[in-house]
Parts: sequence; structure tokens; C-alpha cells
Amino acid sequence: MSEYVIGIDVGGTRIKMAAVTRDGTLKQTRIIPSGYHLSAQEIQESLMAEIQFLQSQMGNQPLGLGLGFPGVVNPQQGIVMLPGKLDLEGFPIVKHLSESLSIPVIADNDGRLSIIAESRYGKAVGYNWAVSITLGTGVGSGIMLDGTILRDSYLQFGTQASHIVQNSKSDRLCITNARGTANLLCSATALTLLVRDGLARGLPSILNEQYFDNPLSIDFKCVIEGADQGDRLCIDALQKWRTELGWFLVSVVHMYSPEIIILGGGAVASASSFIKSVRAHVNQSTFKFPHDRDILIEISEHPDYSVTLGAASIAWEQYNT
Repeated sequence: MSEYVIGIDVGGTRIKMAAVTRDGTLKQTRIIPSGYHLSAQEIQESLMAEIQFLQSQMGNQPLGLGLGFPGVVNPQQGIVMLPGKLDLEGFPIVKHLSESLSIPVIADNDGRLSIIAESRYGKAVGYNWAVSITLGTGVGSGIMLDGTILRDSYLQFGTQASHIVQNSKSDRLCITNARGTANLLCSATALTLLVRDGLARGLPSILNEQYFDNPLSIDFKCVIEGADQGDRLCIDALQKWRTELGWFLVSVVHMYSPEIIILGGGAVASASSFIKSVRAHVNQSTFKFPHDRDILIEISEHPDYSVTLGAASIAWEQYNT
């Protein structure tokens, strides 16, 4: 039987979890809906059931558990502040799970966990200055400066890049009470909403019939497929979204001066539709020295499980100490 820990990424749409060995191997994986309509107690019970399922598949008990959450996260408590979908703000889920499972449990912000995973198992290995950006329901960020993943007493350093204001004249309001943040303009959700807005206004599209049957069925994948089929609405929205993502990454370069940016999250399954133009945009629009130096922008080797791997990594750290 393998020694392993469990890493869990509790996202706004899905919960992704895995049994992970010391070397970062994903032995068993699970993906379930987040259950944003559930209470904190119900989310905890759902996690317990999935943890027990993974344990039964592995045949022995995990040595620890790591949790990744959006928002401001206390390692020994869980989510401290999260205005958003999940009803976990202020709920001591770390303590409850540790007592129920009789194993060490630790939590951190999902964006920070993504850069931990990349620095130990992924595309940031060998670099000292790196940024990870996750593109999903929202936009997450994790930062490594001079080989160190920094934490501050306010629990937010490096995890808030997506809250920079990119278009203050936007009509879209962020949870920060700012308008036009990168989180609103560059997430996978942002592209989806651009197309849904056009469909709601009756613009012609191959997605019209599907939209009026079920508006929520129009997701990021549908838009990419529509663009690939030459749909004008989808092509226009994708071009706008790519430009916004490019400008966001330009700002990230100017803030943190990374050697490499690693993109993860659900949107990168369609990276072939945007990565080339985004790379060109960033390298043409950043102030850097030497001026001909390319900023590397790469796709994560584990785009769906980078946060899960990061959560497992801190669980191993805690177990070893």
C-alpha cells in the first residue's frame, strides 16, 4: 500500500481532489460539483464522503489532507473571507476535518497553491521568478520571487493579481467594489458571459437555438467550438477576451518581473485558440530589459490539478514536520 496524502481544490464550480504520493504522482482523482447552494456543514459532509471514497480506493488511510480555497485563507481554519459562491466564510473546516479524520489538515489560497505545485512538480522547476495564473470561474494567481513563495500577515500576498483594475469604465462590478477588474474580464466565465450577452440581444449565431433552450448550457467550450466553426459572435468575443487576457499578463509582468508565467485552469484546455496571440501581445507590450528578452508563457502540465497538487504538497510538508 502506498503512502499518500489527499489534496483538494475547492473551486467555484467544481471540487477536484486526488490521492498524491511523495513524488507528486496522482494515484486516484475525483471531480464533483462544488455545490454552491449547500451550507458549510453540507459541503464538509460532501468532502468527507469523497475523502472516504478515495481512501477505500487506496486501501489505507491518508497521512494528511491539504485544502485549496479561493479568497483569504487561514492555514489552520480555512476560508476567512470570501464574498462569493461558497458558504464557507469563517467556518473552521480545517479543524473539523482534522478531528473527524484524525489526521493533520492544512489549507491555503488556491492561487498560492498553484505556484507551489509548479515550483515543485511543474513548469516553474528551475526558475526563481515565476507566476502562475489559473483561468476558470475566476482568475487566481500565485507568485514566486527569488525562489521564495511569500506569505504575509494578511494572508493575501501574490494571490490578488486579478483584482487590478483594467477598465474602470466597465459596467461590471467586482466583489472588491471596483469595476472592470481582470477577474471580470479574463476568466473563462468572462468569455462565456460576453457571448451570452450577444445571444440575449438576438445577435445571429450558431448557438442561438441552444441558448434559448438552456442559456446556462453556453459555456467556455461552446464558445471556442463556435469560433472554430467560424461563428462571428464567438470569434468577436474570443478576440476581445484574448486582448483583455494579454493586457492582464502585461500588468503581471510589470508587477512581478517573472521569468515564466504558467497558465492553468479549465480554460487552458482550449489554449491553442489563444496562447499564440497572447504570447505575442505580452512580448510586444512589456517594458523589459534586455528589450528582446522573451517572457515565457507556458501551459501547466497539470492544468486541472495544479491546485490539488499544491494542496497535497503542503500536506506533505505538514506531515514531515
